[in-house]
Amino acid sequence: MRRFEFVQGTSAKFWMADVDDRTFIVVYGRIGSAGQRKEKAFPTAEAATRELEKKIAEKLREGYQEVAAASGGAPAGAAPAAAEEAAPPPPKLDLPPRVRPGESTEAQRKAAVHALTALAAARGRRSWALGRAVRRARRALEALGGLDPATDAALSAALDALMARVVAPSAPDRLPLVHAVELLSELDAAAFARAVRETWKAPPATSPAAGALALLRRQLEELGDPELGLRLGALLVDRPHNGSMSSEAGWALRWKALSPYLEAHLARGGRSLKDHLARIDAGGDPHVAERLARMRAA
Repeated sequence: MRRFEFVQGTSAKFWMADVDDRTFIVVYGRIGSAGQRKEKAFPTAEAATRELEKKIAEKLREGYQEVAAASGGAPAGAAPAAAEEAAPPPPKLDLPPRVRPGESTEAQRKAAVHALTALAAARGRRSWALGRAVRRARRALEALGGLDPATDAALSAALDALMARVVAPSAPDRLPLVHAVELLSELDAAAFARAVRETWKAPPATSPAAGALALLRRQLEELGDPELGLRLGALLVDRPHNGSMSSEAGWALRWKALSPYLEAHLARGGRSLKDHLARIDAGGDPHVAERLARMRAA
């Protein structure tokens, strides 16, 4: 069966499809689950094949990306679990889209600048108010379709000013790192790379995020890929059930979805995922250490 995956934010889904004579077969669900199986009979094999091609085109438009194919298809009576046990992905893999690509309008960019400015003004407020401002800013950035903010002067300035608050010397002025990475996850990975290498390159020694920021820098350089650096970094600094972007179950699904691509990337350089994780230093951050322990145990 041909397999397609969609991984974006807290969403991690798969969709598999094939044709068995005149029957169109699909298996779909959350990545890591057995999924649900559906079959639809057509008058001819050609009609079933046309349905397969139509549905694949729809999934690609929705942002799904083909990641593997199981040769020979699935038998008509096969259980969903058997379909999920596909062969390991090939050594060279292209990451599925993190955000749905699109063209942003001037109005959407202005709305994003306004949301980032409002978030910057939320300093010193209670956590619920800050969380609400972060969610509004994230929705505004999501509408930009993975834009690199460097292409818009006003947006770039607003984002840079906000990212600088991660390393602000005064506690009431600081933006928690987990929220900063959550926002950057809605943009082109180049924005994350600039924040790590430039805005966050010299945090105060007293900054509670100093260890995590050093970790993000090391991962960005060691992986040599801003997209992988962003995705792995987001998982390392995420704090489920503490105002961050996902639940514990969502975090586990995101790690399961990312790890094959990370493993393939490291293998091309003669390294293993197990050794790479073993060398990561949590920098004294107990939350990062807990995330690392779960990655190593998976």
